[in-house]
Amino acid sequence: MKEVILLKNGELALKGLNRRTFEDMLIKNMKHRLLPVGKFIFTPSQSTIVAEPADENCDLDEAVAVISKVFGIAAFSRAAAVEKDFDTILTSTAEYLGEELLAARSFKVEAKRSDKKFPLKSPEICRETGEYILKRFPHLCVDIHNPDITINIEIRDTAAFIHGKQIKGAGGMPVGSSGKACLMISGGIDSPVAGYMMAKRGLELMAVHFASPPYTSEKAEQKVHSLLKKVAAYSGRIGLWVVPFTEIQEAIKDNCPEEIFTVVMRRMMMRIAQRIAVGNKAGALITGESVGQVASQTMHAIACTQAVCEIPVFRPLIGMDKDEVISLSRKIDTFETSILPYEDCCTVFTPRHPKTRPTVDYVEKCESVTDWEPMLEKAEKEARFIFIN
Repeated sequence: MKEVILLKNGELALKGLNRRTFEDMLIKNMKHRLLPVGKFIFTPSQSTIVAEPADENCDLDEAVAVISKVFGIAAFSRAAAVEKDFDTILTSTAEYLGEELLAARSFKVEAKRSDKKFPLKSPEICRETGEYILKRFPHLCVDIHNPDITINIEIRDTAAFIHGKQIKGAGGMPVGSSGKACLMISGGIDSPVAGYMMAKRGLELMAVHFASPPYTSEKAEQKVHSLLKKVAAYSGRIGLWVVPFTEIQEAIKDNCPEEIFTVVMRRMMMRIAQRIAVGNKAGALITGESVGQVASQTMHAIACTQAVCEIPVFRPLIGMDKDEVISLSRKIDTFETSILPYEDCCTVFTPRHPKTRPTVDYVEKCESVTDWEPMLEKAEKEARFIFIN
């Protein structure tokens, strides 16, 4: 009896002729993510992928923890792989699930027979297995509606697989299957959640963070590193560009009306982030904006920042309220880090009375008194690159 992990594709199963391309990408992602745990052999079979340890050094407990955060997997379970002999299946079921059966008071059996050459049909497998379990564990009773444990038996081409409950996976699409995008991350609650949500839709992430020393500290940048590390547990490795932004922010303060400081700042950030994104073959920007959350995120302000972009800007939180975002941040374990009291550049020179209905014409007129291009080029050139794993 060999222990494996059964992975259910979920959304990938709905793909057409290119489904195998998505499966190959998912397998590639899992191989990379599981490298610290051990080597695994992956075998696609219909809507399931079988992950088999290549040697005895593989830590299945650690593998399960990693797999639970890999996008593209709807559900998974540890399973016993045995030969397709019914007597072997019965004894292996009692042995493999013995501890769970002893602790339970009720059970049911579910069977799937993909290999139609197997002599017993699914209802017969359920009936015969149920009778055997009742004899081996006489304290149990059958409950088909709300059992303490469900025994799953899957008869596939290569083997029979026995497992208990399925564990909910991360869902979504394999990272990289939808392209690459650049996350604009400040250090607050919203942007890490936005990155997580877009990685779940199959986007490979890179990130841009704007630092404004001495107004922002090294601890603020380290906070961003910590946040991206938590997001990378789901998305895989993230390349981070840290852009020096002090000169530009001071120029905004000196040359623009206070009421539009934040809007102009965000336009400058968008310009730089777009250049870095395009230079690294990313096809979109990602922000944590939500309509009406702050003055710079009204519909009019968003229109002003959008106007400088030539690539799409994804805003996955756009219709969410703060409680919904906080709930997601707690789920991915970024909330406690996000609320650490280290100021980011978005809070530097915050206007006392921000303009909530700016127009593109007005903002462009205010910007036109300054030559921003040399500063933008300098900031892009001096940006530091770091890999976050």
